[in-house]
Amino acid sequence: MSPYALSMLMSSLAVGTIVTLSSHHWFLAWMGLEINTLAIIPLMTKMHHPRATESATKYFLTQATASALILFSTTINAWMTGEWTIMNMTNPTPTVILTLALAIKLGIAPFHLWLPDVLQGLNMLTCLILSTWQKLAPMALMMLTSHQLNTNLLIAMALMSTIIGGWGGLNQTQTRKIMAYSSITHLGWMILVISFAPSLALLNLLIYLVLTSSMFLMLMTLNSTNTNKLSISWLKTPTLAASMMVTLMALGGLPPTSGFLPKWLILQEMTKQHLGALSALMAMSALLSLFFYIRLSYTISLTSPPNISNSSLTWRKKKNLTYVIPILIIMSATMMPITPTLLLLN
Repeated sequence: MSPYALSMLMSSLAVGTIVTLSSHHWFLAWMGLEINTLAIIPLMTKMHHPRATESATKYFLTQATASALILFSTTINAWMTGEWTIMNMTNPTPTVILTLALAIKLGIAPFHLWLPDVLQGLNMLTCLILSTWQKLAPMALMMLTSHQLNTNLLIAMALMSTIIGGWGGLNQTQTRKIMAYSSITHLGWMILVISFAPSLALLNLLIYLVLTSSMFLMLMTLNSTNTNKLSISWLKTPTLAASMMVTLMALGGLPPTSGFLPKWLILQEMTKQHLGALSALMAMSALLSLFFYIRLSYTISLTSPPNISNSSLTWRKKKNLTYVIPILIIMSATMMPITPTLLLLN
């Protein structure tokens, strides 16, 4: 792809998200979401492969459906209240439609089926953008309207997302599909607490962005698209393989890594809301996703191929991500000490 075209598409992605984040009118927010969708589709199809075309088609159809539902719900709300303001979603019918539309856009269960298939047909860079940057605008809209959304519906979708995300990733060998199910699980944790403490949902989103970005950048550096390729990563770059193991533990939520911090605070908030049974179910569902993270860690660190690998040393060829990955890895592993500060802010 031409550098000019690529810079234009990346600028459009940034503009679309910024328009949605800075708008207080539903039509402007909808325009930002549309710019986002239309800007990423050429990035998806730049591989000129049938799988990439299929992924772009699936993504376009699901996002178009979600955008139509958002426009439909906001039009009904404007008809009932006379206002297009984002913060004024008082009627239950448009609020439920809006919740479902944003769930489709984010890939939250039970509207998650498009996400693993779409990611599987894309290259790692586009998967990174789709799993991180494209979540910002819909999640911002969900946070802005969190005090008016249906709490029971959000809790049901959150529990379903964590269970399906953990269960779906158990039998996967493709790293992109594993990261897709990981994304579904983390989004479930975010929308669980978004009605009770939006600040915790924002913290979870920020840590999710750091962990997912570091994981995808390491997979890009190692050129690992499945678990068989991960098993020879120790021979290529031992340091990066060890760092990936730490990042996987952080994604699973094991202490003392950064991934434990949001889960701990969310479960604490749920028990304060007298939702002990729900907290127990969420904690047990986290074990499902922890299992495939540990399986990946085992593949990276404790297995080796039966013969000596003839692959080239990737760390000598790719130096464009040399300074970004260590910073993200350090943030993935060392954000637990800020917990007392966050508890004081809450």
